[in-house]
Amino acid sequence: MYSVEVYYMSTTIFSSESVTEGHPDKVCDQISDAIVDAALREDPFSRVAAESLVKGNNIVIAGEVTTKANLDYKEIAREVIREIGYEEKDGFSDKANINLLLTQQSPDIDMGVSKEDQGAGDQGLMFGYATREAPELMPLPIYLAHQLTRRLTFVRKQGVLRYLRPDGKSQVSVVYENDFPTKVHTVVLSAHHEESVSQEQLRKDLIENVIIPVCGPWLSPDTIFHVNPTGRFVVGGPVADSGLTGRKIIVDTYGGSAPHGGGAFSGKDPSKVDRSAAYAARHIAKNVVAAGLADRCEIQVAYAIGIAKPVSLHFNFFGTNKVKEDKIRTAVESTFDLRPASIIKNLNLLQPMYRATAAYGHFGRPEFSWEKTDKVDELRRTVQTLALQAVR
Repeated sequence: MYSVEVYYMSTTIFSSESVTEGHPDKVCDQISDAIVDAALREDPFSRVAAESLVKGNNIVIAGEVTTKANLDYKEIAREVIREIGYEEKDGFSDKANINLLLTQQSPDIDMGVSKEDQGAGDQGLMFGYATREAPELMPLPIYLAHQLTRRLTFVRKQGVLRYLRPDGKSQVSVVYENDFPTKVHTVVLSAHHEESVSQEQLRKDLIENVIIPVCGPWLSPDTIFHVNPTGRFVVGGPVADSGLTGRKIIVDTYGGSAPHGGGAFSGKDPSKVDRSAAYAARHIAKNVVAAGLADRCEIQVAYAIGIAKPVSLHFNFFGTNKVKEDKIRTAVESTFDLRPASIIKNLNLLQPMYRATAAYGHFGRPEFSWEKTDKVDELRRTVQTLALQAVR
């Protein structure tokens, strides 16, 4: 008798999107994070929860800020707008009307955060994720989507395509065969532009100067390009759509390839675990994958307000782990300290660096401390020690 093994090919398509720094929601994220940076620059122990709203030529900045810093909120916002590149001809500029609705942090919250063993600034759950699909151990769809919007901004600011304006979006659909990315199925690219350029010229320029340089190795003769699919994107930015801080949380993280706890990052100082613990979870997941302990790693961590130690820590390796799950968990728990004060110290989170995170994703960018694979050797040693102990 002969046995026959039958293998079935599983083919799926997964999509992720990104937006440029001129997208209304990202304008708000950058204003909010510029406030965080300005506060931390003068007072590293500032407590900031700042949210922004834009519509037309109007900005509202609201929230709670407790700091020794002397902050000119309106000038902070105007400088962000100038750096993005909005001008009066866009209907939104650094001359926008700005309304401030700011108070200090609630003393009831401060009781739990400012004690010696710093508690979490709120309850909540956060996720970290890493995969071998793409550079920097990120999912390929969101990695390419961010590269497209970065490139779109680059060709605008460098004057390569002078008719471009700040707003824009990308979306990349990737074909997976048995969970491995094989090619790009569809690219959607929408670019805010001046009225002078034709749709035909725009499509040609963006394919040649943006899509091919970014997606080239993943493109096939069958790849579909949708460039400004409505045929016109002259009215853009906050004139076309209102913007709000924290409304692009999937763009900010893994493009939908991993869950999201629901808490936004921008506008929050690192005492808020929505931000700092999400960074710590990414740090753990990336080091686990970089250490070769698994090809995919998803981590959930949860906190109670005012309590330093997480209430739970959950792992999912999707069957890709190379050693037993309990050994990886033990190695992680002995290597990483997930109390808020330790996260802030170990990742050096009191630095004024947050404006840079507010566009093109918080993860997969080696300039940030949570992207370092500095715990790989320690994780490997711990797993090896546990394996030796198990055979004695």
